[in-house]
Amino acid sequence: MTDEELVERIGRLVEEEHRLEGSRVGEGLSAGDARRLRDLEVALDQTWDLLRQRRARRAAGMDPDAAKPRDPDTVEGYRQ
Repeated sequence: MTDEELVERIGRLVEEEHRLEGSRVGEGLSAGDARRLRDLEVALDQTWDLLRQRRARRAAGMDPDAAKPRDPDTVEGYRQ
């Protein structure tokens, strides 16, 4: 995936996240919607991480295409 494709994916994930959050304002989420929201959060974290890896590799003169997605446990364990 190119940087541009990753940015587009992030945009789509954020749009879905906002739709999901906005569709149930004041009502709470169903179990399925809550699961989907959590899946979206993890996918966003993974996609941002991959984009950052690509940018860091490029800045270091390395091949950005060698960057690999990290597993959810890894990206969810990062300190903010």
